[in-house]
Amino acid sequence: MKVFRGLPNDRARAPCALTIGNFDGVHRGHQALLAHVTASARKLGLEAAVMTFEPHPREYFAQRSGDLSKAPARIANLRDKLESLEHAGIDRVIVEHFNEHFASMSPDEFTQRVLVDGLHVKWLMVGDDFCYGARRAGNVALLAEAGKRHGFEVHSLPAVLHESTRISSSAVRAALAAGDFDATRALLGHPYSMSGHVIHGQKLGRTLGFPTLNLRVAHRPALAGIFIVQVHGLADGPLPAVASLGVRPTVEDAGRMLLEVHVFDWNAPCYGKLVRVEFLAKLRDEEKYVDLPTLTAAIDHDAQQARAWFAQRAGALTATDRI
Repeated sequence: MKVFRGLPNDRARAPCALTIGNFDGVHRGHQALLAHVTASARKLGLEAAVMTFEPHPREYFAQRSGDLSKAPARIANLRDKLESLEHAGIDRVIVEHFNEHFASMSPDEFTQRVLVDGLHVKWLMVGDDFCYGARRAGNVALLAEAGKRHGFEVHSLPAVLHESTRISSSAVRAALAAGDFDATRALLGHPYSMSGHVIHGQKLGRTLGFPTLNLRVAHRPALAGIFIVQVHGLADGPLPAVASLGVRPTVEDAGRMLLEVHVFDWNAPCYGKLVRVEFLAKLRDEEKYVDLPTLTAAIDHDAQQARAWFAQRAGALTATDRI
């Protein structure tokens, strides 16, 4: 899969079947849309393409207004989004920098400069609630009219439902915020996880008896707290662990998000490795403690709960095998 930061140059442009969206989480609704795009691309002899945005448009407008509370929490980082798009069979992804210039384009300008001249679109599918152009002035009907003038097909996909509820990134965020990983799996079609490279931390966990591998979290995630997790990428199979995702209020006040993972019975160098942390259950919310001994006791209790959870699951699997 080819990834472009902004529109491809003249030599890299190729006729494509395209869809446009933020694709945060690449949930089952997105997956249905992507399946239509890839199928039509193969049928028409085109490349299957996605245009997505960085930052999220709502995040851009929140920053411009000075009210970051209006920015949506992120389900996935860009790496995980791109991996999901590649898994869906997409040939090329255009990561468009969403800025003032892009936001101010009229619908006609967007059609001409981006879809026609920039991407050579021949077939386009969007969600039935798709809007584009400055002040969201363009909609699916206007896009279909533009397609007739410029020679590309326009299709829209109705909402994909789960138990009569529209599958959306907002629904996934709500499930993650509630720590409901069963609902999250139903909406995504797979377990929820986050990936990242292991970075050096303050080594505080090691001094407390709970060494951690640390992953930087660049954006506000859709969940926070203490979790039972398993880690992929360190061994042949997933390793059981307990994790803290938050701002570490007991030891610093910078407000930076960090994912800290204590892998049980594991002691090997892993700095720089790319790992994937799969979330299994939520234990509690993040708390600020009066001192480090109190924090240590809380971590020990979390680890005991997580070990018990894994032991119970292993026991249940063993009992099933005997049936």
